[in-house]
Amino acid sequence: MIANMKHYFKSFALLELFKGLKVTGTHLFSKKVTIQYPEEKTPISPRFRGHHALRRYPNGEERCIACKLCEAVCPALAITIDLEERDDGTRRTTQYDIDMFKCIYCGFCEEACPVDAIVETKIFEYHFEERGENIMTKEKLLAFGDKHEVMIAKDKAADAPYR
Repeated sequence: MIANMKHYFKSFALLELFKGLKVTGTHLFSKKVTIQYPEEKTPISPRFRGHHALRRYPNGEERCIACKLCEAVCPALAITIDLEERDDGTRRTTQYDIDMFKCIYCGFCEEACPVDAIVETKIFEYHFEERGENIMTKEKLLAFGDKHEVMIAKDKAADAPYR
């Protein structure tokens, strides 16, 4: 009986309405924060995971040893690797494809790589205009890594104390 009276009192007094108006009023006159995106950039975390890249050693040889750990650990099955053995017994990739539509940017491929061949850069501003551009081939990934090697090395050095 008393619970019903409380319910009717709250309904007729419009307490929920005034609680909502109070929340609106507190935010109505506060200073707004708006980022004008293309001109202004928000700070990016040093551990942000964006576009993938394949790295090379300083002598120009690709780092990937075709161990296929990144392919095995990828939860989205976005990585495809084919390999061949060289005359000296080492393995290298003939095909290293990443389907960027499937990728969930979890960073497992980067963590699993024993030689830091595959990395995820801070670059998040990219798009695809044609069908098939979402498949990042070995050549595209190596070119991207070559282009941004200075940034990648700097980010890896900054992240090294936390590994």
